[in-house]
Amino acid sequence: MGIAIAKLEAWMRDYYHKVDHDIGSSGVRDLSVAELRALCGFELSELDSLVLHDSEAYGGPGLRAALADRWTGGDVDPVMVTHGSSEAIYIVMHTLLEAGDEVIVVDPAYQQLYDIARSKGCRITPWRLRADRGFSPDIELLRKLAASGPRMIVVNFPHNPTGVSITAEEQDELIAIAAASGAWLVWDNAFGEMTYTAAPLRLPHDRYEKVISFGTLSKSYGLAGMRVGWCLAPRELHEQMAVLRDYIALYVSPVLEFFAEKAVRNADRIVALQREHAAANLKILQDWAAGLPDLVRLTPPDGSVTTFVEFPRLPDVERSCRRLAEEHRVLLVPGMCFGDDFRSYARLGFGGTTAELTAGLSSLEQVLREDSRTVADR
Repeated sequence: MGIAIAKLEAWMRDYYHKVDHDIGSSGVRDLSVAELRALCGFELSELDSLVLHDSEAYGGPGLRAALADRWTGGDVDPVMVTHGSSEAIYIVMHTLLEAGDEVIVVDPAYQQLYDIARSKGCRITPWRLRADRGFSPDIELLRKLAASGPRMIVVNFPHNPTGVSITAEEQDELIAIAAASGAWLVWDNAFGEMTYTAAPLRLPHDRYEKVISFGTLSKSYGLAGMRVGWCLAPRELHEQMAVLRDYIALYVSPVLEFFAEKAVRNADRIVALQREHAAANLKILQDWAAGLPDLVRLTPPDGSVTTFVEFPRLPDVERSCRRLAEEHRVLLVPGMCFGDDFRSYARLGFGGTTAELTAGLSSLEQVLREDSRTVADR
């Protein structure tokens, strides 16, 4: 079966590198190499002794050890280093799923979390986050959906694009639901460390043996250009994944692993800096939305650096987003990138610089007023 066009990535391909202000992406402010060095306390001269030979299929020992110390109590066996979390998602889906398998996926969702499975002939069952309830997850609905015995349950909290999350008690219920159904629980932890309303959730691995979690330096760290992520899973699954990986990328560059290891060893400092910056930007965004109650409906996020904003008076959000990019050079991601049911929404990211957020919101307000006025004048 053919695979669907990744709408979000296609949108980014059209506009991401052609704008001056980005209020659509899901990452925090990008760090420079100088900033990374200052935060982590290393010199580029340390690279001089690095031999540019192959790395290992599961990741270099230094980076795997750093990730293990942070996530698995020092056990490197569950750790695989990947090219961002996107490579991990692709390999996991192709390794574990067969045509006819049922996969329950939180909805809306990052398209890779469901359309790779769909391309293999799997049945996708959406676990819908209800907009009329602020996109809060309905655990009882998941329980009913999982009674069918799915092969896999895929979730992402804090959630992209809405920023909502679940409580520790709800997480326990979710894990119990997966265990009762015998499903693989795929826990996308891209923004697990970036929370505002509660402490970060624990990874589920210590409570259920069939758990796979993804992590990345792209979202909470501001290191998207490094394209380094990881997959935590049973060693036996990684051995199966390596068979497919041998046909794709083989391993992650040792140069990238050098920088990634420094970042992971200093993750608390980096994430705290980014969280403080994002929280200040979130206040700016909330104040802006509060001043436009007829044009903007915003549910404050529990975590991440995105919100899923509804524009009730826009006749065509996608068209307005294109105009924003082409006429004002501001990036905003229309909701259609997350499914046709979300065409009145847009993903608004507030993790970038404060200057680009304020400039982007100013241009967005102008477009909102103009396009809403056009409808009113008809």
